[in-house]
Amino acid sequence: MPYRVNNDLPPSVRHHLPDHAQDIYREAFNHAFMAHAGETDLEKRAHMIAWAAVKRGYVKQGEAWVAREMAAS
Repeated sequence: MPYRVNNDLPPSVRHHLPDHAQDIYREAFNHAFMAHAGETDLEKRAHMIAWAAVKRGYVKQGEAWVAREMAAS
């Protein structure tokens, strides 16, 4: 089911990603959820697409997710 606000995201997302990355995750998930409506693995696919979207802008350093431009510094 699409997420209305970041507080609705799963704990594994909310507790690990910074706010902007949560925005990216939520928007990508919601878009993928609608785009793949009717498919049997809809929710799994939407989560995979959302994580891929986050990884385009963020990278994990140790236990923290940081913006890629900050990671390059």
